[in-house]
Amino acid sequence: MPNIKSAKKRVNVIKRQSEENIPVRGSMRTAVKKAIKDSSNENVNDAVKKIDNAVSKGVITKNAAARKKSRLMKKVNSK
Repeated sequence: MPNIKSAKKRVNVIKRQSEENIPVRGSMRTAVKKAIKDSSNENVNDAVKKIDNAVSKGVITKNAAARKKSRLMKKVNSK
């Protein structure tokens, strides 16, 4: 546990931010899994939107989103 006042505040801020990121990250992962399982156009578009939403909220980085979308498209197109 931190002893410095500012470090204690940072612990609380990080905890709150992590809690805010959980639903965004979870919905993104769920959408990607649905798109892989049933590669309909609607599911794939929803997954891409969720990934882009996660980037805009700062949950994942731009490059991570590009990588996820690329891998998703590879899996969808291989079926």
